[in-house]
Amino acid sequence: MASCLGIYVEPNIIKYAKVSKERENLTVESFGIKFYDKLGDAIKQVISDTYSFKVPISINLSEEVYQYFYMFTLLSKNDLRKAIGTEYEAYCAEKGINRNAVETRYALVNSLDDKEKIKVIHVATGKNALNTSLQSYAEYNVSTVAPMGIAISNIANLKPKENVLIINLEEQTTLTTIVEQKIYAVEKMEEGASTVLGSISAKENSYSKAYEICKNSTIYTMEGKELQDEENIYLDDIMPTLYKIASKVQESLLNSTVKIDRIYLTGTLSVVNNIDLYFQEFFKTEKCEILKPFFIKDAVKINMKDYIEVNSAMALALQGLEYGLKDMNFKKRTWKDDLNNIFAAAGGSKDKKGAKGAKSKMSFNFSLKGALDSTEKWLLRTAGGILVLTIIYSGFSLFLTDAINKKNLEVADVKQHTLTQIETVRRDVSTINTKTNEYIQLTDNLKNIRAQVQDDNKNKKVIPALLTQLMSAMPQGVQLTSIENTTGRHIIIHAQSQKYEQLGYFKAIVKTQGILAPESVTSSTGEKSGDLVRIVIEGELP
Repeated sequence: MASCLGIYVEPNIIKYAKVSKERENLTVESFGIKFYDKLGDAIKQVISDTYSFKVPISINLSEEVYQYFYMFTLLSKNDLRKAIGTEYEAYCAEKGINRNAVETRYALVNSLDDKEKIKVIHVATGKNALNTSLQSYAEYNVSTVAPMGIAISNIANLKPKENVLIINLEEQTTLTTIVEQKIYAVEKMEEGASTVLGSISAKENSYSKAYEICKNSTIYTMEGKELQDEENIYLDDIMPTLYKIASKVQESLLNSTVKIDRIYLTGTLSVVNNIDLYFQEFFKTEKCEILKPFFIKDAVKINMKDYIEVNSAMALALQGLEYGLKDMNFKKRTWKDDLNNIFAAAGGSKDKKGAKGAKSKMSFNFSLKGALDSTEKWLLRTAGGILVLTIIYSGFSLFLTDAINKKNLEVADVKQHTLTQIETVRRDVSTINTKTNEYIQLTDNLKNIRAQVQDDNKNKKVIPALLTQLMSAMPQGVQLTSIENTTGRHIIIHAQSQKYEQLGYFKAIVKTQGILAPESVTSSTGEKSGDLVRIVIEGELP
């Protein structure tokens, strides 16, 4: 028979439930609630009361954060895992979170909004918070650490094709949406039992008394109004928080694409009488009821309400018995855990005969004197087998470690050689780029020089031709005093004559015969000095 002790811890309160499984039958061996000042002492007392010194323990994860990613269904398992890791690393970079300081798990479910995608329910918690939680159980056999928002679904009676919302009213409220027996979303709310119990305990100076007040308080709904008695004087501390929670859940359902058929209420605040009737007033189409563990039948000896108080602890115990999502266990399994489970299984049947409930003390004697009984022989064989497996495992580990180290050295050498070659290529590319730029500069210079030489040669031939044309075209009585080639192909001609008409005729010849480009020919007004008239003709060589 396998057993697991579920322990749910929140400030000042521990809820515990020890559940045993034999085939498909589940039995609650012991359960209860304790209020504490020192957590370590309270845990020790729970372990002793439930006689769970070697029994696997399942505890709740603290400070977990939920995110949701969407991936394509066509991705392979390895590609999907890498894509989820990349998506979360991008989220950490955006939020300034140190990825190495976070422990993560995830679950997959088909997206209702897009049939071609998978919805990733990603859960993360800080490694420091996780290690702090585990340190309180250092002496015991913790096998499972699970997020409460995921584990709470273990105890619900989930029917096919029914969509369920579980409102867990613990320290903080969690909303777990379940679509056709599969967890689809988990949402956390700041409002919860801590607000109510903190307010009442500040007045009563007792957390346990605050809890009893909640347990004995009754909500009077619109359909059954009655005068409040003295026991309900603390409703002013209870109702505002319940109203905020109910209103936010109502708003969340209105904005959701998931049609909820049933709403379950559980957690510390669910002990308030008529809370299911109060929530029902907010939800007309969804049926609201208190969450009852599916495996517990109504009994005369124990009130069902007493079981419901420790729903969270029972859900964690079932998680430790491999119900629910197994990939949501944040406790890394070690060989020590396996060894503890072996000894727990070996001593379980024998211890159970000599102990009743949580009041008996553990008695198991092992002696090599005299003949060995069947249990001692089984233990020796088990120990021998474990020793042989340990030796084989150690030898294989050493061999594998040595091989990995050699390969790492080879990889390091290849990597260094590759980096060296890459640096050489970079230098060569830089040199080639420099030489290319020099070549381009020299080519441009050569082209410019060649163009200048051609232009100079052309000008050398043009000037004599110009003089020849001017001599043949110059009318009688006109004299050229000077010809200048100022810049490029620009020509300035200084001419004089005794008559204006002869100079005007000369200008017309220069223009019409194309001695200078016709559109560029200009002349100054004639200036008379003595008997001579002087003008200046300018233009561009054709």
